[in-house]
Amino acid sequence: MKSKVLYILLLAMGLGGAVNAQLNNYKYIIVPKKFDAFKSVNEYQTSTLVKYFFEQNGFNVVYDDAMPVDLAGNRCLGLIADLVDDSSLFSTKVTITLKDCNNVEVFRSVEGKSKIKEYDEAYKDAIQKAFVSYAGMDYAYEPKKEEVKSEAPVTVSFKDDVKSVEKESKEHVVEQKATLEEQVYKSVEPKPSSIVRGSDKDKMATIPTSLLYAQPTENGYQLVDSTPKVVLRLEATSMENVFMTDFQGNNAVVFQKDGKWLLEYSENGKKVQKELNIKF
Repeated sequence: MKSKVLYILLLAMGLGGAVNAQLNNYKYIIVPKKFDAFKSVNEYQTSTLVKYFFEQNGFNVVYDDAMPVDLAGNRCLGLIADLVDDSSLFSTKVTITLKDCNNVEVFRSVEGKSKIKEYDEAYKDAIQKAFVSYAGMDYAYEPKKEEVKSEAPVTVSFKDDVKSVEKESKEHVVEQKATLEEQVYKSVEPKPSSIVRGSDKDKMATIPTSLLYAQPTENGYQLVDSTPKVVLRLEATSMENVFMTDFQGNNAVVFQKDGKWLLEYSENGKKVQKELNIKF
């Protein structure tokens, strides 16, 4: 519930800019090849997917065993990604967190849920939904003043042995490619992606502009049209007139503002709002 409330506050109160500015202080995202929640390396392609989705959202991402020279010498340049697995027997639930070099949590995503039975597809679906929290942040690294000074070329001389640290750094840079197929390593074969693309989204149901009727459920409401057909399922939160929902396979929020009911979700990295005509 904490992660849901944080996500809602970011959307409804416009705090996204403050979080974005905080993440801009870090140059790298470090992704472990094995998360503590799993028994084996890259189990269910979790490391592959987390790295892929961070890169798709504009972050500079490296694996924990392939760090560039500047990061290896100063771990505080990067945030360590972690996958928190709260899955149950009937559903897969994951949260993506970021911690600094002092193990202090800097950011926590909304919880991504999936009811797909196959583990590989379930984790892929849940991770993709959790990454709605990182969409549209417009991340851009902004080094601190002391970091800018430290990144200037340094020459170390021992008698006749003179070499440029800057040159050495370039020789050890590890190339990271931002494609899902390139994120796997030797022990893991790449698998075809089933990530929803724009053309597939067009085939999904859209929200009608006609009147929707709110019917109480165990956890909130379901919105039905005059057919009647269930259009959205709203999950109640600890905040009044704010509900979590699933729209086009992504986490979304429905809330009341200025007397109007709004559906807000992320599409292609941008926040989109649709007005709903709801009768409770």
